[in-house]
Amino acid sequence: MDYRKEYERWCELARGDSDVENELVAIADDETKIEDAFYRDLAFGTGGLRGVIGAGTNRMNIHTVAKASQGLADYVIKNFAEDERRIAVSYDSRIKSDLFSKVAAGVFAANGIKVYIYTELMPTPCLSYAVRALKCSAGIMVTASHNPSKYNGYKVYGSDGCQITTEAAKTILAEIEKLDIFADVKTSDFEAGIANAAIEYISERVYTDFVELVKKQSVLSVNDNIDKNVSIVYSPLHGAGLKPVLRTLKEMGYTNITVVKEQEEPDGNFTTCPYPNPEIREAMDLGMEYAKKYNADLLLATDPDCDRVGIAVKTPKGDYQLLTGNETGMLLLDYICHKRIENGTMQDDPVFIKTIVTVDMAERIAADYGVRTINVLTGFKFIGEQIGLLEKQGKEDSYIFGMEESYGYLSGGYVRDKDAVDGAFLICEMFAYYKTNEISLIEKLNELYKKYGYTLNTLHSFEFDGSAGFEKMQGIMKMFRGDIKTIGGRKVETVLDYSKGLDGLPKSDVLKFLLEGNCSVVVRPSGTEPKLKAYLSVTADSMEQAAKTEKQICDDLHGYFA
Repeated sequence: MDYRKEYERWCELARGDSDVENELVAIADDETKIEDAFYRDLAFGTGGLRGVIGAGTNRMNIHTVAKASQGLADYVIKNFAEDERRIAVSYDSRIKSDLFSKVAAGVFAANGIKVYIYTELMPTPCLSYAVRALKCSAGIMVTASHNPSKYNGYKVYGSDGCQITTEAAKTILAEIEKLDIFADVKTSDFEAGIANAAIEYISERVYTDFVELVKKQSVLSVNDNIDKNVSIVYSPLHGAGLKPVLRTLKEMGYTNITVVKEQEEPDGNFTTCPYPNPEIREAMDLGMEYAKKYNADLLLATDPDCDRVGIAVKTPKGDYQLLTGNETGMLLLDYICHKRIENGTMQDDPVFIKTIVTVDMAERIAADYGVRTINVLTGFKFIGEQIGLLEKQGKEDSYIFGMEESYGYLSGGYVRDKDAVDGAFLICEMFAYYKTNEISLIEKLNELYKKYGYTLNTLHSFEFDGSAGFEKMQGIMKMFRGDIKTIGGRKVETVLDYSKGLDGLPKSDVLKFLLEGNCSVVVRPSGTEPKLKAYLSVTADSMEQAAKTEKQICDDLHGYFA
């Protein structure tokens, strides 16, 4: 792309958002900023769009959103009958999320596609549910999930309620690439669409049905009498989780809940937590202060689009310990299996689904309960895809739980993406069940480690911005595909290159190094951010030994990413 020529064209034609127009003027004398904003189109893949909000082809703005929406509209028109052309839309609290959702809705309506949109911000799982409940051919969720405030994004869903497959993404991208961003996009006014019923607000009934299905995920029996008066602190981290999480918990009897006031209201600037990701300790700090102040038993926090949930629990010393996504997931898996067997509700062929970078110990837990594990590529869409395959076989009820290490959980097939409303509810139920039986989650976790062996899993991200960073990421992946004999002083026993489509999985730019001593390293580019991610898994006799081995491997890896 001739970035300078494209910049000049935008200066002439980009209208409709004063922020974009003002930025184009502001960067007129900064060649580096112009190049970074226009050197390429914003990448579109299975994660849809995600990028920095601003002016340019490599940014999230009304023009790039409209172009992507036109490409999706063309895809729907070519692949669905006229009476099947329906698209559901939702959005979270991010900067311009509501604007981008209305722009997209206007494009779909202009193309003769019926649009259903929530009346207010709603979590990602609510979008996944609406796609299937309203028999839509596609759906979009305007969000950048857990990224910092300068980002926004646009997740695309298929008619099955899953994020789109690799093949669908390629087909939609081909449609997008045919378009001129200014000449070929059909647009219409959102309010006019509401007035003429081309765009329709999603009814309260759909939202209520979603909540009712979450409530049905309880694995308690009528004979289980648990103390639901546990003290809970909850933070939606300025996002979309507040209403559905509180409604679900309160309707199920958990009323002793304190909300982190400073993080209660939607705020796209994430004023109190610059990185609104429950995986990051800083995002949990204010909640931890609340937990200490109110002597809470449990802290919950959901990310802005409410598909991830993180927790902290009180220790015997009175302070609070954060649990990793893997630890919470293993506890939930063990709890669900235990209660299903105890209550006689376990299926004949129960299935647990996890991603290849999620802790391997979970597979040992599942096997102990007679549960079959399916491993899939990174991304919850692949878990959703497997639920769909089970459904086609008439075995949807065989699915009992799915998890990924990045704090994503789902215990039922009512949606096809991770659901932090479900996750928060099940965590509270599990916590109350064990507390009633005088067992803490930390005690239960240590019991699992003692039984199945101590495993330490960590994630390390390396960021590469701009065109030079993109090229460097490609070079690093090429280097990892060289002849690497050892990592962290441990012999590389096997290299699994998923770019070749291993184990029947789709081809993906992922490498997994199996090291001696039952350790592993997975390296992959992020599908939504300019990052390379390294997932380390270490098995050892103790926490201290695992931490020492993990550091050795991590120190070695830093040399490759430098």
